[in-house]
Amino acid sequence: MYDWANSAYSLVIVSAIFPIYFEKVTSAGGSEMVSFLGMQFVNSALFSYLISFAFLIIAIVSPMLSGIADYGGYKKRFMQMFCYLGSISCAALFFFQSVDDLLYGAIFFVLASVGFAGSIVFYNSFLPEIAEPKDHDRISARGFAMGYIGSSLLLIFNLLMIMMPQLFFDVSGYAQELVSLNPELSLETANEQATSHYAGFSTKISFVLVGVWWAGFAQITFAALPTNIHNRKSEGNIFLKGYRELMKVWEQLNDTPRLKIYLAAFFFSSMGVQTVMYVATLFGVKELSMETSELIITLLLIQFVAIGGAFLFSWLSSKFGNVRALIIANVVWICICIGAYFVTETNSFYMLAFVVGMVMGGIQSLSRSTYSKLLPKTTDHASYFSFYDVCERVGVVLGTLMYGMIEESTGSMRNSVIALVSFFVVGVILLFFMPARKGHLAAA
Repeated sequence: MYDWANSAYSLVIVSAIFPIYFEKVTSAGGSEMVSFLGMQFVNSALFSYLISFAFLIIAIVSPMLSGIADYGGYKKRFMQMFCYLGSISCAALFFFQSVDDLLYGAIFFVLASVGFAGSIVFYNSFLPEIAEPKDHDRISARGFAMGYIGSSLLLIFNLLMIMMPQLFFDVSGYAQELVSLNPELSLETANEQATSHYAGFSTKISFVLVGVWWAGFAQITFAALPTNIHNRKSEGNIFLKGYRELMKVWEQLNDTPRLKIYLAAFFFSSMGVQTVMYVATLFGVKELSMETSELIITLLLIQFVAIGGAFLFSWLSSKFGNVRALIIANVVWICICIGAYFVTETNSFYMLAFVVGMVMGGIQSLSRSTYSKLLPKTTDHASYFSFYDVCERVGVVLGTLMYGMIEESTGSMRNSVIALVSFFVVGVILLFFMPARKGHLAAA
């Protein structure tokens, strides 16, 4: 249910409504260039840089917090802290209204991203504690599927408010009020202005609804998850003890070659996957000049196809092994990036989106469950998963940073997309060289 709760951020804030809103607000003056902290940026590149900065913060602080969580049994408490930081920050985006508020909007967008990424570190680490290894693939896939369903439902509701505000607000009454204030204004024009006003208001309301949805449904998770499953008690300096806990896990990680190679492979594939997820909407806007309605259709297509994709790769892992299934997913991602470079029509973009959906949920859910199976017998799950999440977050930092820099230097997002191919290629090579192990985790 936490996937159901926090995926509203992933879809509405990162992929669907906020990127379009951000692009519209920052280009209201007719230029894509914006001034931020005394420097000039292309608006879409700035969006990438803000994501990079947010995930860099988490990559720095999460390992230490994870060590403290494992030492003192604070895992659930830290998860709650980041959840509320993220949900409140999403709601605060309601007050980001113009390019003059860019610093305000950037701060709360970064904080929302920090809250999301931070809570996921501790959320993922519960998987080995609530399920047997044989169930990890299925439960991980189910979590992602629930996320896709829940976030899609909220997005559809938000879109109804934005595209048909007359269902929720007195548009005609406001139009008549505009006419009374300006008798020269025709009723038809007044209706258009009133509809536009409430559509903009509904867009900002959608950010508030994400915060309420996220924090609200998270209560189901917080009520069900164990608070301190190993009954650990904190004594002395928790920061020092947390650091020692982290170093202990790091030493164990260094002595596990399969785990190190897997993390390296995951790092490179995450650079590609996460970057595509964060910039896909802006690619459609700037490279294909797609309408908002077309972009939303694309995102919903990806969401619903991804539900089946998550379970498809869970089934593939049972037939061919986790590593082979991940190699297949990475090869498909290579084809997607190459296809994106050449796509020029909306229908082709829809076809590409269908393929993205098939592998997006699959590679994410399978990556998480595979890592949980590779862990040695331990109670330090948060610390182990902090290294997993650091690989993912640093991957996002470097991937989005590279994406923005290539776009700014070449003037085209297509060049950025084709550069992502190299990440997936390295991921495939590393997976091929993972030391073999008996059972369904055997390397290809």
